Amino acid sequence: MKILFSSYLFEPSIGGLETVSKLLVEEFAAAGHEVHVVTESPGERIPGASYQLTRRPSIVDLLGLLCWSDVFFQNNISLRSLIPALLLKKPVVIAHHTWIQDTRGRVRLRDRIKYALLRSAKNIAISQAVADRLGVPARIIGNPYDDKLFRPLPNIARDKAIVFVGRLVSDKGADLLLRALKILQADGLTPDLTLIGSGPEEENLRRLATELGLDRRVTFAGQISGPALVEILNRHQILAMPSRWAEPFGLVAVEAIACGCVVVGSAAGGLSEAIGPCGLTFDNGNEQELARSLKELLTHSDARAKLRERAADHLEKFRASTAAAAYLDVIGKAAP
Repeated sequence: MKILFSSYLFEPSIGGLETVSKLLVEEFAAAGHEVHVVTESPGERIPGASYQLTRRPSIVDLLGLLCWSDVFFQNNISLRSLIPALLLKKPVVIAHHTWIQDTRGRVRLRDRIKYALLRSAKNIAISQAVADRLGVPARIIGNPYDDKLFRPLPNIARDKAIVFVGRLVSDKGADLLLRALKILQADGLTPDLTLIGSGPEEENLRRLATELGLDRRVTFAGQISGPALVEILNRHQILAMPSRWAEPFGLVAVEAIACGCVVVGSAAGGLSEAIGPCGLTFDNGNEQELARSLKELLTHSDARAKLRERAADHLEKFRASTAAAAYLDVIGKAAP
């Protein structure tokens, strides 16, 4: 099968969508399919890649590749390439990774057009929460993680308490986590916290940590990825994901579970599906509930052990080969 694979962001850009796109492309190629990626991410050629890659294609390039392909796959919807594909009557499969709306939750004209065109494609959603908003049937396939990278490491002491991984922006709720630690302090609990990530709220968060008297227990580790991130996750007991907004999924949760962490995360959206039976959830924005969940796991090692016992079954559906096989099932049925 000739698959034209569209991902607005791709290597060397770093993020959840980029990670998923690369894993799927490599698995599709390993299954014997011809894959050509189109992306808006600038960069060089990828040495040894098992697929073709065109960066920032012109409309002429795009039309030529659509004519070449048997099926057009979009890893997140984009009208720029979707409309030409539909005009050429190509089979289209769209994987939806987030809500079709702007950052304020408003459905704009372009979003209404996207919703209208979904009926002409086969649709995949990364969570039930995302599927529920599409208004068309969708196969639910959770995001795959790199199971060769994210795994328990031998001879690493799990001697740290809580870790946060994400952009340091208001929506991710790192400030709620700091306030929850202050609440725990009143109960005599003084866990350490490692904040991994960068962003515009970093200075405000450093200031807040100092104001709350937590600066000696909070480490701002900066942006970390790859094997270094795996090692840090293996050293921590709990991953905290206190997002204010409704996360469509939560790949970081899956990666942390694969490294032996239990997770405390916000309940709304698809994050609870990523956490599954391997952690606890609380109402978005509720720092008191967040503190109670953290307290439960910090003070009950048996509770953490029971959550970890459920990890293997939960992770199976998110392994790269498993997720890619499910994607290829949908793509194969769409192709002529």
